[in-house]
Amino acid sequence: MLPMMLPWRKMALSEGLRDTRALGTAVCRMMMFLLACHWCLGGVNPDKVWGEETSAQSSPTSPSTAPASPPRTAPASEEEYSFFRPSPEWEWRFFPTPQEIQKYRKSWNPFSHGPILANSPDVQPKGQFLIQLYVFSEVGNQQFDSNGMQAFPSSGPSSTRLRAVAPTWFLGYGITDNMELDIAPQLLWYNSFQGTGPSLAGHGSGHANDIGLGDTTIYLKTRIRVQDPDSWKGTFTLYHGISLPTSQWFGTDTFGTHPIPGGFAPLGRLPATKFGGLSLTEGVMWRKNIQPFRFMGSVYYTYTIPGSTGGHTTYNGDIINTRFIAEWIADDKRGLGFALEFLSVHGLSWRADGHSLDRSLVSTINPVNYHLIGIEPSIQYTLFHGPGGSLVAAAGCLFTLAGQNDINAIYPNASIYYYWSKKGTPVMR
Repeated sequence: MLPMMLPWRKMALSEGLRDTRALGTAVCRMMMFLLACHWCLGGVNPDKVWGEETSAQSSPTSPSTAPASPPRTAPASEEEYSFFRPSPEWEWRFFPTPQEIQKYRKSWNPFSHGPILANSPDVQPKGQFLIQLYVFSEVGNQQFDSNGMQAFPSSGPSSTRLRAVAPTWFLGYGITDNMELDIAPQLLWYNSFQGTGPSLAGHGSGHANDIGLGDTTIYLKTRIRVQDPDSWKGTFTLYHGISLPTSQWFGTDTFGTHPIPGGFAPLGRLPATKFGGLSLTEGVMWRKNIQPFRFMGSVYYTYTIPGSTGGHTTYNGDIINTRFIAEWIADDKRGLGFALEFLSVHGLSWRADGHSLDRSLVSTINPVNYHLIGIEPSIQYTLFHGPGGSLVAAAGCLFTLAGQNDINAIYPNASIYYYWSKKGTPVMR
């Protein structure tokens, strides 16, 4: 029987090879998904860009130019329609219109950092870049056992006392006014000491410390509704992410990273996925600004491709991540704000592919179920904001409130990032 190990946070598949059939199936599914997205969104051509609606009439190029003629309406045969707008009679659109976006951008939304533990549901304007540096860390000496959900005073000693730091970079670009592409590579350092509690996860116990590359996440945000400042309607955005096991690609004895003893690593801005595994994540994000507050929520569902350990194909349950954020902007000009950030992670006892997770099977990674709920108070501040770019920073600490089959830890976090635009002053998302 395999030693018990937590399947979602930072457990590498460092032994053996992955099931080639499972990997091939995943690649085929991803290709089919991308092809479906390409068709549904109408494709790409010089006259149409994904997720962007163009104005019906352009402005004159100079004062001396003759008055613009009425806009030409293309025959139906020349117009392109996607799955989400199949005919010119359909007024419903998949993406917000330019008028809706401009109305939102003129509403109250001070330029500031925003929350630490959640992605913004709103996206970068077309052509705007950002570089973010986050430092997520973890200090854990206690653990929750398997006897149901427990509050933090009820946790006991852990088998491993862990210290970990995970610097993470986010590089983002606004493809259109409604679509943003991000890539997030990570480094990981940890150091551990033997504890006195029972072991929840023995995987990786041969390495008390290590430093190297972590996994890399690439994700696309697609905004399908932008909030209306004159009503209760909020922003809704779809999240499509893939976590690549770059911690294993270059070898765990070279640039890669061995699994952390006990299977624990810092929680951060991205949905928690299994370390060293190829994972696919879909999510829905929401945000609404009500001066002087900003509210945000998100739900993510993660499926991990089967891996291999000790010559056996291994399976772990799917994962649900949730976030809820409440921000209070105390000073609009300085971007000074305070936030309460709620986080939860839930390991499920099933997989989307229907594979059995019977605890008695060698292929099942145990424990199957685990839960963690935490809260982080944070503070944010804008260091400068102008035509040359904008620099913002934030700091906070995540405290564990309750859990099951998981560690009771604190997670000090900090962030600083820079916005710049091809022209003019950067715009708040």
